Amino acid sequence: MMSESIILTDAGLLPEDLLPDVSHLVTEDDEPLDNLPSEKQQRLLTETLYSSWKGPSNAQGFLVAANVGLFPSNKQPPIVPDVFLSLDVQVAENWWERRHRSYFFWDFGKPPEAVIEIVSNREGNETGRKILEYARMRVIYYIIFDPTRQLAGEVLQMYELRGRQYIPMSEQWLAEIELGLCLWEGAYEGKRDVWLRWCDATGNVIPTGAERAEQEREAKEAALQRAERLAEQLRALGVEPEV
Repeated sequence: MMSESIILTDAGLLPEDLLPDVSHLVTEDDEPLDNLPSEKQQRLLTETLYSSWKGPSNAQGFLVAANVGLFPSNKQPPIVPDVFLSLDVQVAENWWERRHRSYFFWDFGKPPEAVIEIVSNREGNETGRKILEYARMRVIYYIIFDPTRQLAGEVLQMYELRGRQYIPMSEQWLAEIELGLCLWEGAYEGKRDVWLRWCDATGNVIPTGAERAEQEREAKEAALQRAERLAEQLRALGVEPEV
């Protein structure tokens, strides 16, 4: 739960000289990622938004990150989601400073809107401790992606905060962030699998940078082919098309 040590006020953030000391906090532990599928899935979820998403209407920027600690208070250890998305925030220019290297709630002024956990074993306690912690942090959306059904539930479980607890969602559209989530079977970076993807309101996946470049290449090629066919038709009528 957010403790009284969080430095937020109705007027916004406290002045810099009143911010808490974070020198004692462990902001990174240098432990490696747990497995290759999770690393690639995390990258797919983060890279896609930076490559092809402008953010929701009226939002002033966004931050999507993987394996970065969320610190609701300087009096308790962080929780580290596989992926989180936060709107209307900006990373500090001097982000190598210790007080800016993690997601401190008193620094960004708010919790993220969404967190995603990718399940590879039963050690994460995604439906136990974590679901309670994220609710206490006031994260609006909590998503569990369980591709190998370690938790004996659905592959994709989505929750929305109502009051002080999470309620299972009947749809996969996250209205507050104007994004959806869906399961997509296909190849990403040469690996075919069922992936968790961001999508738009009509269910179309948000493309990665490579996918968008390929779509643009195909569109350009199709336009050239149409132009060539038109030129041939004009020549058949005795009209030389202008170059």
